[in-house]
Amino acid sequence: MTTNEQPRTQWLGRWGFVLAATGSAVGLGNIWKFPYMTGEYGGGAFVLVYLACILCIGMPVMMAEIALGRRGRGSPIDAIRRVTTESGRSSAWSLLGWMAMACGFMILCFYVVVAGWAFSYLWKMLSGGLAGTSVDDMAAIFGANNANPFNLGAWSTLVTVATMVIVGKGVQAGIERSVSWMMPGMVVMLLVMIVYGMFSGGFGDALHFLFAFNASDLSSEGTLAAMGHAFFTLSLASGAILTYGSYLPRDASIGRTTLAVAAADTAVALMAGLAIFPVIFANGMEPGSGPGLIFMSLPLAFQAMPFGTLFGILFFIMLAMAALTSSISMVEATVSWLTDNKGISRRAAAWGTGIVLWIISTLAMLSFNLGADWTVAGKNFFDWLDFLTSRFMMPLGGLGMVLLAGFVLKSQVMRDELALSPFVHGLWLFMVRYVSPLGILVIFVDALGWISLDFSLHWYWLALILVVITVVGELASPRLWRLAGSKA
Repeated sequence: MTTNEQPRTQWLGRWGFVLAATGSAVGLGNIWKFPYMTGEYGGGAFVLVYLACILCIGMPVMMAEIALGRRGRGSPIDAIRRVTTESGRSSAWSLLGWMAMACGFMILCFYVVVAGWAFSYLWKMLSGGLAGTSVDDMAAIFGANNANPFNLGAWSTLVTVATMVIVGKGVQAGIERSVSWMMPGMVVMLLVMIVYGMFSGGFGDALHFLFAFNASDLSSEGTLAAMGHAFFTLSLASGAILTYGSYLPRDASIGRTTLAVAAADTAVALMAGLAIFPVIFANGMEPGSGPGLIFMSLPLAFQAMPFGTLFGILFFIMLAMAALTSSISMVEATVSWLTDNKGISRRAAAWGTGIVLWIISTLAMLSFNLGADWTVAGKNFFDWLDFLTSRFMMPLGGLGMVLLAGFVLKSQVMRDELALSPFVHGLWLFMVRYVSPLGILVIFVDALGWISLDFSLHWYWLALILVVITVVGELASPRLWRLAGSKA
């Protein structure tokens, strides 16, 4: 039996994968983080760099992960082990799969706490618990929400239970069926808010802010933030996309599928900006108000607008659905590995994983109240989960994936899976060998604080470095990477 013939549940169609993968990518990062980062880093200049990095870094990496998943037909660990064995390379590369699976689970352990905020604010909007007359009042409500461990813990538990119920039902009956209505529902609610924004008096300002490019706004910090967000928003190197790729039918085009997911993810992020910023500008608020934009500034703006309660409810329903679709994807790699390797049912694997998740996420939740003073090197448990995954595991995992796909595996493996024209395949190979690794390394080095990079002044140095790396890589790769990937 070849790697492509592994028995595996598959999506009912290509759009099942597109909706699921888009649901994984479209989470709080798009609706919560993208708007406030755009506000902090100058609007249109940030958006332009973000879009360029989605194209040059995110899409090539996503194509590699989907191809690895479909070729290996298994969890990240099993899929990578199978494709490296097929290419005659060391099975030690499967450590990448272990890191991706661990990374996704660790992210989920603190993500369910953040997702709990969305659900709790939906309830507050429904019950009238967001009454306040200033941003300070809203900040006090947000602080009180986190200070109560029973309140915050209950909402985090709700997210955990809902996630495991859906995942436990299976790929088609659980995940695919759920995202088939959650994703379109989210888009409809965004469109309703955008239409309202057109008549709010702030839509013109929002358009200018999001799409007017001003080179002077392109700071080095903003450029790096855009690169990092473009990589992480697509749920790369966390096991989610690779696992979803393992359910993709053989006749589905990976190139077109990746393009659809990246386009949908980007469209939702831009739509979120067009839904949020008109409300912010119409009420004379500051778009660069940071993470508090969604949970402090926006609720205040809803109170000042006609039918504000209705639109507030719609917004937080959408935010809750976005959080849930992402949490489903992040646990799927672990559940897939347990069902494939431990001989237990999907439902048992889901609930067993859910119990462990609940215990660890409770520790993360306590970081906001009873455990706020439990710190190591100045970071509490929540901070450490975020720091280890975003600063180390995701960049290193992404770098490993592109090196594996671009250099280590037999070239025919990726040619068979991607099935691209010679020109497009050559372009993808150049991106995945040189552009994506360089971008990931830049993000990684800067995030660690080892080097302070100024992109606004030294773009030409990056171009020169890329040319040198390309030449050296092409000269060294045929021999070097065969040696590095050969079996011991």
